[in-house]
Amino acid sequence: MTRPSTDSIAVGRDVMQAEASSIEMAAARLGPSFKAAVDTILAAPSKLVVCGIGKSGHIGAKLAASFSSSGTPAVFLHAAEAIHGDLGVYQPGDPTILLSKSGSTAEVLRLIPFFKRFQSPIIAIVGKIDSPIGEAADIVIDASVVQEADPLNLMPTSSSTVSLAIGDALAAALAKARNFTAEEFASFHPGGQLGRNLLMTVDAVMHPIDSVACVPRNASLRDVVIEMTRTPLGAACVLSDEGFLEGIITDGDIRRILSTEADILEQRVHACMTPGPVFARPEMTLGEAVRIMEDRPSQISVLPVVEQDQGRCIGLIRLHDAYQPNFS
Repeated sequence: MTRPSTDSIAVGRDVMQAEASSIEMAAARLGPSFKAAVDTILAAPSKLVVCGIGKSGHIGAKLAASFSSSGTPAVFLHAAEAIHGDLGVYQPGDPTILLSKSGSTAEVLRLIPFFKRFQSPIIAIVGKIDSPIGEAADIVIDASVVQEADPLNLMPTSSSTVSLAIGDALAAALAKARNFTAEEFASFHPGGQLGRNLLMTVDAVMHPIDSVACVPRNASLRDVVIEMTRTPLGAACVLSDEGFLEGIITDGDIRRILSTEADILEQRVHACMTPGPVFARPEMTLGEAVRIMEDRPSQISVLPVVEQDQGRCIGLIRLHDAYQPNFS
């Protein structure tokens, strides 16, 4: 059984620092060819094709997904499968990004005549700009690295990371040029938490006020405990007779009071509540509500929901509600 090396952490750090350094050098090299690639893709009549094989193929598949999710329709073309029918994905004028560390990958090279037949502008992201693929391309972006990051200088580490970073930079520049919005991004991600945070609003997941523990400011803590037991959402809203939010008492508040007071049940709510608490609006996105709860020195897990016009408390949202998948 192989025993783990005691300096494995140091090796890991060296690899990550070497890859970061390679990205910095590649960023410093970006110039007119990068802008030309962005302009060419922007002018495309249909979609972008990303082609590679091996590790470059894995990077290419990820980049095609990133382009598509950020406003640039793209597909991945596996270099070995292309000649067995997958070239049918092309429409005249579709630009192609070719990924290759060596710039002489045989499976990619043999496709170049077919790309030219489809009038496809070729953008090469290669480790050697004077390679056969680089010389055949219309636009060449230098993805060279001094050496790989692994101890043997053999594994695609720095080289694949640089190719990925250049592709990400292209996707971001294209999204910026297209004025791609957060709402458009959300429309392509409806199923995950990103989509929930951007598309869903607080009123879609909040607990309406009739299912929330509510007490007047002169109620006793005994009354609060009874109400919070009846509707266990982690908090009780303190409301005026007109339904306006005056304060909040949470489970945590009750525990803190219990730890310091001998007899608390007859205390009045107004002496124990958090007055003027932060709150959410029903029209807020879930992402905005989550930021109110999490982006603070001491995180909170519940928010009263207060309507914009009348200012009355209409419900309560928990952090759990924002993250709970909606299967309906």
